[in-house]
Amino acid sequence: MSRVPHFGHTKSGLPVHARALDHLPAGNPAARFNAWLAVKITKTVGSMWCAYIFAAIALYGLPAALRPGGEGAVSWIAQTFLQLVLLSIIIVGQDVQTQASDARAAKTFEDVEAVKDAQVQALDRLDTRTQGGLADILDAVTTQQNTILTAITTVLPPGTPPRSPRSKGSGESAEKLHKTGGR
Repeated sequence: MSRVPHFGHTKSGLPVHARALDHLPAGNPAARFNAWLAVKITKTVGSMWCAYIFAAIALYGLPAALRPGGEGAVSWIAQTFLQLVLLSIIIVGQDVQTQASDARAAKTFEDVEAVKDAQVQALDRLDTRTQGGLADILDAVTTQQNTILTAITTVLPPGTPPRSPRSKGSGESAEKLHKTGGR
């Protein structure tokens, strides 16, 4: 029996085990025995083989119930058949539903943990102090800016005033070209 929780702990500190048997009490020997015995009886009574045995016992008593002076068919169905047979079948059905529910809950838990891990990774990449994320992009942009500034300062001598778009340095102004149609 594993005492280490398979799926960790809830926010309130309760362990989340993969099997119901792992949730049994771990303290006092009497409590452990009672829980173990309850699980064993439930698994035995909650089996289809037990349902078949109970159906056979119930059907064995049917002729006596149908005789004149017997308990009657309605009473036999209500008191014998339903209580003996359906009890086991209901327990089997609940066990199947519980297993399916546990599997869905475990899958949901794993999916949520994966999403949480992805969010932590995404937030880490958005942090400007983390290598491999935005820090690398900012470093690349800064390097590119420095390269462009270095190239500009090597082409233009220091103290050169910036050119305005209307300056007559290398051709006609945009207004004059527009009026003449580019001729």
